[in-house]
Amino acid sequence: MPIRRLPPHLVDRIAAGEVVERPASAVKELVENALDAGARRIRVEVGEAGLGYILVIDDGCGMAPDEMRLAVERHATSKLPDEDLSCIASFGFRGEALAALASVSRLTLESRPAGAEAGWRLVVDSGACVAEGPAGLPRGTRVRVDGLFARVPARRKFLKSPRTETGAIVDAVRRLALASPEVAFTLVHDGRVLLDVPAEPGGFGPVALLARARGLLAGIDDMVPVDLARGPLRLGGLAGLPAAARATPEQQYLFVNRRPVRDRQLTGALRGAYRDRLPADRHAAAILFLDLPPEAVDVNVHPAKTEVRFAAPEEVRGLIVAGVRQALDAAGLVPAPSAGAALAAAFAPLPASAPGVAEPALAYAPGPALAMALPPAARPAPRPAESLPAREEGRFPLGLARAQVAGTYIVAEADDALVLVDQHAAHERLVLEAMRAARAGGAVPAQALLLPVAVPLPADAADRVTAAAPLLATLGLDIERLDGTSVMVRSLPAPLAGADAAALVRDLSDELLADGRPASLEARLDRVMATLACHGSVRAGRALSVSEMNALLRAMEACPAAATCNHGRPTVIRLAKADLARLFGR
Repeated sequence: MPIRRLPPHLVDRIAAGEVVERPASAVKELVENALDAGARRIRVEVGEAGLGYILVIDDGCGMAPDEMRLAVERHATSKLPDEDLSCIASFGFRGEALAALASVSRLTLESRPAGAEAGWRLVVDSGACVAEGPAGLPRGTRVRVDGLFARVPARRKFLKSPRTETGAIVDAVRRLALASPEVAFTLVHDGRVLLDVPAEPGGFGPVALLARARGLLAGIDDMVPVDLARGPLRLGGLAGLPAAARATPEQQYLFVNRRPVRDRQLTGALRGAYRDRLPADRHAAAILFLDLPPEAVDVNVHPAKTEVRFAAPEEVRGLIVAGVRQALDAAGLVPAPSAGAALAAAFAPLPASAPGVAEPALAYAPGPALAMALPPAARPAPRPAESLPAREEGRFPLGLARAQVAGTYIVAEADDALVLVDQHAAHERLVLEAMRAARAGGAVPAQALLLPVAVPLPADAADRVTAAAPLLATLGLDIERLDGTSVMVRSLPAPLAGADAAALVRDLSDELLADGRPASLEARLDRVMATLACHGSVRAGRALSVSEMNALLRAMEACPAAATCNHGRPTVIRLAKADLARLFGR
């Protein structure tokens, strides 16, 4: 087949396929145009999930008739004044979006600039101008797209269900609204208002962002502010508490120079920021804004400009990891409020005719009157050597220990809540953070064993442990090869004094096998320390005294990371007084 030039209408449709993948893409392009035009109020209306019609109305600067004719031509733009593609400060190219849409729909463009006596209307159907003339409208621009992909049935065939396509439109508008709290947004679908948020006074800033986020998203109370600058790079926004993680990353909103992006580099950096604070299958909520010079980022990697490329990707990653971690640490130990509310919602009062339920085993006895009211088999045995501490209002965020349930959970009373703590998970985190601090100061102190412990291992496992011996020595674990199928443990890390050395070494051999993939030394050390910390923590099922429980609570309050264990699971849940009152119908 000979080489030939494609006809212009086919070229336009191919270009449209790159920019306009679905109705949500069209909405995104049109709203971005409105923002670039300086709009302070944007209204979006869609019918039939965007396939019936899309209407975007803004109060921006508007366009004169000659500009409107240029705007629907390919490669025409008002957003590249100096022809420098490396310094793009706007969202995109008006001509690209409008020309692409006009080639796959019937597009009606109406606009009136400030000072003009009247507006102008331009109608383009499948790439051909079919009508134009005066139009009555206030200052700004109206763009209506009818029959999107009506003449491209193959594109319509691969669209999702109307519910899914509508959800994508909502998500696109929500992301743009988060990035522009100074602009009012309304989204209407088939006559029903889906989003309606007013403009926040004061422009873009932490207060306005928080107010806008509250208007668009749920769970904002489970987030902490992020603010970190390094040279020309700056990171701001909100990061979710680990205990309030989601099952999917859908609640991650990432922006580069206020442009919504879905970028693997950024999501990978965010995952790194929550390393060892989240389980592998959980995702933190986040609203993060990365600001940097335009020349330090390439926004033309993808036609829809949802992916970016950084000149210094490691600096960007380091800023995100450090910024989020500092925000979580600065917030201190904050149990997610939603966790307590969810726990309260999971309970229901027992019916009056409910059969007897066995009481949980408490480590400490209730008062004499209540104890005598219980059946003999359910009465807990008291420990006369200790008494419960007196209540001290407001002194401790996690309150004072009142009981231990099932040898695993500490029940504490704070001035405004009932607090539940998983003792093993919490202590595991404390041991890990203690080892990290010790290593940052030089090396983890070692505790020599009075009698070295020989640990039999398969030959390959012994090889792995022996090869890692220099690394383990920096953590206070002194191991040497004894023979072909065993190793000798001569010292343990001081925080792990009393741990089962044989079980520890066997778990480490498994961890080193799982860690066969390439990894930085820091990452390897963190994974090994997490394994060590698990063996050095108090086990579930171990009875603790009142003083031991309170010592654990005080140590948790001093460690911001203690809200989650080393595997990212929550260690503490607060049931607020209001939640307790709802449980009992008060």
